[in-house]
Amino acid sequence: MVLFAAAGRLSAEQTLPNILVIYADDLGYGDVSGYNSEAKVTTANLDQLAKEGMRFTDAHSPSTVCTPSRYGVMTGRMPFRLNYRGVFVGVGGPCLIDNDRLTLPEMLKQSGYATAMFGKWHIGLSFFDKEGKPIDQRRDLNGVEKVRATDFTRKIPDGPLAHGFDQFFGTACCPTTDWLYAWIDGDQIPVPPTKVRAAEPLRDFFPYAGDCRPGLVADDFDLFEVDLVFLEKSQAFLKHHVQKHPNQPFFLFHSTQAVHLPSLPAKAFQGKTNAGVHGDFIYEFDWVVGQLLKTLDELNVADNTMVIVTSDNGPETITVLDMRKRFEHDGAHPFRGMKRDQWEGGHRVPFIVRWPGKVAPGMTSTETICQTDLMRTIADMVGVTIPQGAAEDSFSFLPVLKGEKYSNPIRPYTLHTTINLSMAIRQGDWKYLDHPGSGGNNYQQGALSIYRLEDTDPTAPGQLYNLKSDPGETTNVYSQHPEIVKQLKQQLETSKQQGRSRP
Repeated sequence: MVLFAAAGRLSAEQTLPNILVIYADDLGYGDVSGYNSEAKVTTANLDQLAKEGMRFTDAHSPSTVCTPSRYGVMTGRMPFRLNYRGVFVGVGGPCLIDNDRLTLPEMLKQSGYATAMFGKWHIGLSFFDKEGKPIDQRRDLNGVEKVRATDFTRKIPDGPLAHGFDQFFGTACCPTTDWLYAWIDGDQIPVPPTKVRAAEPLRDFFPYAGDCRPGLVADDFDLFEVDLVFLEKSQAFLKHHVQKHPNQPFFLFHSTQAVHLPSLPAKAFQGKTNAGVHGDFIYEFDWVVGQLLKTLDELNVADNTMVIVTSDNGPETITVLDMRKRFEHDGAHPFRGMKRDQWEGGHRVPFIVRWPGKVAPGMTSTETICQTDLMRTIADMVGVTIPQGAAEDSFSFLPVLKGEKYSNPIRPYTLHTTINLSMAIRQGDWKYLDHPGSGGNNYQQGALSIYRLEDTDPTAPGQLYNLKSDPGETTNVYSQHPEIVKQLKQQLETSKQQGRSRP
């Protein structure tokens, strides 16, 4: 375990702020009405939160898919450095976070915070068969067979509790589209999955349920109530903690199922919008945000709580295609690309911060930030110094939040990576993609081919865009600016070799 040093103790009059991070799944930049005036779902609670705080318009997830993005948030380190491709499913593992790596919750726990996480983990867990062999090493099994072979009486040694959280209740991977449909309470699954859950009945009523794997489900697991269960757990934690430990700051990481496929809004939210079940799911997510904010108000802790709402990547391809066609709603608006893509739609995400008394209300920031920056920013906020061997790709944007003057951009450059580890680098207005194509989805054939754009520099081995003049990344100017390509590619390679983007 890496320890940090105190950077400067806060005075007695300066109380450590509570921190609530609400991490959405597949919520696109254009899914929030405060970012997209043409959105077909009004996200009233998110919009109000932005009015009471700061809305970032150039914020990015560490990856274009969930597993690596979540690693980046928890560690302040870009996930491509793991050389791990894809995302975990079922009982996949082990955890991507090394035992000796300092994490955001671990840092806060060492600073005196009570730490809790409720929701989707998805950074990998170690499950075992009856002989004690790790399930991920069972090459003779796949999918639902691994779930059947898992001994759920054995504890999970490398989950959230092993990486800084005092409490955890949630799921291993995507709650409603996986081989494993069961709750994890702490480091165990108390009610093992025993029933086969077929995908076909859902498809008849929910157009995105084709993504729902026919796995095993526990008796107490209702696919439609997942986010309401997560909400209940977070609210219970807040109420109990404030009542029993009113002088101890808390860090709550609320990680939702919404708005990931198969878009299963709870019964109370079905038909709430005119944008189908996915629109209803966006509405439910916004309602969950509102309920958590309401709980902070009722407990009289809102004034000393920093609230952050953001998403792990851009919107899913299937929902984008269908929502554009049927409801004229564009979750990636106004950018090119979507989940898995290197283009902005794949990783530029909504990012809203409310911190009463510190962040002026109604502010908008165009500063480029990455979610890996949360670790350094929060470290600065609570007054600790992170050691050299941790948070290697994290920069503090605390001066932006406080409205302080700063001479240089917060980040000298920003790295981007996709599901298959394709790389890009952004510096100022210039963005260099070290590969042709999207780096993720296939636009050459199939459903996405209607959004295929001809490459204006087809023989170039990469892409270069000026996001100021061409935010839609429509014109590849790679060959027109060889000196910029050389500079950015060299910087990208240096960052890879050094293992960090911080000096």
